[in-house]
Amino acid sequence: MTDRVLLLSLRPRFAEAILEGSKTVELRRRPVAAGAGTRVVLYSSAPTMAIVGTAKLRTVDVAAPEVAWKRHRARLGLTKEEFDGYLDGADQAYLLHLTTICELDEPLHLYHLRKSGVFQPPQSFRYVAADDPLPLRELAAR
Repeated sequence: MTDRVLLLSLRPRFAEAILEGSKTVELRRRPVAAGAGTRVVLYSSAPTMAIVGTAKLRTVDVAAPEVAWKRHRARLGLTKEEFDGYLDGADQAYLLHLTTICELDEPLHLYHLRKSGVFQPPQSFRYVAADDPLPLRELAAR
């Protein structure tokens, strides 16, 4: 297990699907240097613009796109067209298997995060940093 906490930016429909349990694998084009047990903070992008939950990383798989689709399509929450469009030109798919999903009672909105300090949500993902706003660091420490 690692002490680093992954801050994962998601479209609202994907964040909702993860929180509902219908999506358990998150797809990325770039490698994610995180191991099993890494805590994950789920940020839902516009129009939600809030941290909506947490999860744990069970594992990260790396596979060719066609293999990734064959193995994980039922857990990705994507159509084949969306999958192909997202990975167009990529040699590898990075598949983040999420577990221990926990929805926040109240979302932590971007407005409140920015009132507590400088905060810029990631385009894809990043790690929670020591200079992130206190509410985010406290959530990451739970």
